[in-house]
Amino acid sequence: MRKSDIVTAFKKASASGASPTTDCVEVAHTADGGCAVRDSKNRRAGIQYCTPDEWAAFLAGVKAGRFDV
Repeated sequence: MRKSDIVTAFKKASASGASPTTDCVEVAHTADGGCAVRDSKNRRAGIQYCTPDEWAAFLAGVKAGRFDV
């Protein structure tokens, strides 16, 4: 198994709603403890992989409000 192998199903945030027009991302865990992220509306566009440290930094930024608009 490679460290970037996806080991869980992709999940979409429950807060995104059930509407097909809702923009959202889907996240799955990888074998190295990181995450794979894809666009829920355009899955063929590819997958972005994050290392465990990158994912932790992103979550810390979200919790700190660094991405609030």
